[in-house]
Amino acid sequence: MQLASRFAPRSPVLRSEHPLSDDQIRTVAPSIFAEAPHDSRSHRYSYIPTATVLHKLRGEGFQPFMVCQTRVRQEGRRDFTKHMLRLRHASQINGREANEIILLNSHDGSSSYQMLAGMLRFVCMNGLVCGDTVADVRVPHKGDVADHVIEGAYEVLDGFGQAQASRDAMRAITLDGGEAEVFARAALALKYDDPAKPAPITEAQVLAPRRFEDNRPDLWSVFNRTQENLTQGGLPARTANGRRQHTRPVQGIDQNLRLNRALWLLADGMQRLKA
Repeated sequence: MQLASRFAPRSPVLRSEHPLSDDQIRTVAPSIFAEAPHDSRSHRYSYIPTATVLHKLRGEGFQPFMVCQTRVRQEGRRDFTKHMLRLRHASQINGREANEIILLNSHDGSSSYQMLAGMLRFVCMNGLVCGDTVADVRVPHKGDVADHVIEGAYEVLDGFGQAQASRDAMRAITLDGGEAEVFARAALALKYDDPAKPAPITEAQVLAPRRFEDNRPDLWSVFNRTQENLTQGGLPARTANGRRQHTRPVQGIDQNLRLNRALWLLADGMQRLKA
């Protein structure tokens, strides 16, 4: 399932270990605080003010820890363009992972209002995105939308129980060397999907742990090593013509979410096959 909006690589991003204030958010994503839709919108366009949604979500215990706004060429759209927030609920934060709601919106018609489920591993501060096992809420900018916004947040929140069950099931499954290699090969195909060009890195590099505690054979650890290595980059690689380089991190917000989601679905599918 595709995202409702796209973000260019190197879009302005702010991440924090503590809840972000409005002033911090405004420096990166002024479009969140637009007081009206862009002039290009017709009377049929239902304005969903992200700042109001954020205020209501804070009242319900959700706090923002990451914000991003896409770059635009037209200066007049900068205060209305697409933006993203990642929020955590106080009841969903624990010692190793925090469940997150990923909120996307715009005030110029460039995207619908969308909420996805995510998960953050504190050990590497690298956000996972749950696949179709949990809610994906989309609200078009038309009709009466106010009630759908908070309901959608709790729909995503309620879906985390299923995501946590999938995570626990992955931890209970052990992969042998051959199975882990198959998983890594499939993950490489998700990122490097051009059959005419071989992947610039190997399955062994994808599976290599970056910290001692991740060097375990359970599916959850294999999944996390794979996800971190593919999204964070920095691995020695060789191009098709033999030139040496290092893999790049996945910086585009839409590409990062899409790859994370596909990897979650791959791991969840492996868990179901092994169960």
